[in-house]
Amino acid sequence: MCGNNMSAPLPAIVPAARKATAAVIFLHGLGDTGHGWSEALAGIRSPHVKYICPHAPVMPVTLNMNMAMPSWFDIVGLSPDSQEDEVGIKQAAENVKALIDQEVKNGIPSNRIILGGFSQGGALSLYTALTTHQKLAGVVALSCWLPLRTSFVQGAVGVNKEIPVLQCHGDCDPLVPLMFGSLTVEKLKTMINPANITFRTYSGMMHSSCIE
Repeated sequence: MCGNNMSAPLPAIVPAARKATAAVIFLHGLGDTGHGWSEALAGIRSPHVKYICPHAPVMPVTLNMNMAMPSWFDIVGLSPDSQEDEVGIKQAAENVKALIDQEVKNGIPSNRIILGGFSQGGALSLYTALTTHQKLAGVVALSCWLPLRTSFVQGAVGVNKEIPVLQCHGDCDPLVPLMFGSLTVEKLKTMINPANITFRTYSGMMHSSCIE
């Protein structure tokens, strides 16, 4: 990775207790690392599943006064009409697709790989699933939104039209309001099979996760 200032440390991995026949790739939120989520997933893991929690590269984030922090792409603002980092989002999605390819090379078929994430990581997991040519097992999107939503035309999703999506959101989220989650669900229903979308809200939960 020499010469590439976007390089990030190797992902935090929770290996399968037995032989890995499936994988979960889970993307953390802005300013975080994969370590916390790898610990959380280790507590609820299934024996045949390998859990991969990559770390985002460190970059200046416009929203946070250009402070450098782990971020999958730049965030300019958190309102529905904020400008988006299209180049950064697309590049980040390519990096996730490369991770999926690596697991396929390791012997886990892509339709046994679930993509998931929290906040910015959840946003990236949704975007990646809708733009990849790899058939995935599902998406877990926590407290997030769909980036570049206007770039998707109705029904223009490739191999993942039938993908199961579990979307979860706290009803007291002050950072990514519940409305973002609701609007994202409505948008997803125009693109993939609505019967495969599950949207759960959690009473009193802010921009975080809970045991449920």
